[in-house]
Amino acid sequence: MRLKDALFNWLQIRVVWDARPQDRSAEDTTRFFHDMLIQDHGVEELEATKDAQEYVVRYRLNGEEHTERFPREQVEDLLKSIQSEPKYNQSFE
Repeated sequence: MRLKDALFNWLQIRVVWDARPQDRSAEDTTRFFHDMLIQDHGVEELEATKDAQEYVVRYRLNGEEHTERFPREQVEDLLKSIQSEPKYNQSFE
């Protein structure tokens, strides 16, 4: 998996886990992508912030600081899909 794709997947599921802290699957998947970023890509100091239009992921790679930007709507699509599906919300009501 390309680094940018792994960053996006980590960010997207992290947003789900932040919104649904009791969602064990979201937690496990967030940790999976976090571990992939560290072990497979050598990422360090991973963090994400957001504003009205985008998410910004900052990370270190080989001692250098890097930034990736992702449209907020695209990142939050997974959360919206999960929230709109009743079968995924039964244990979190």
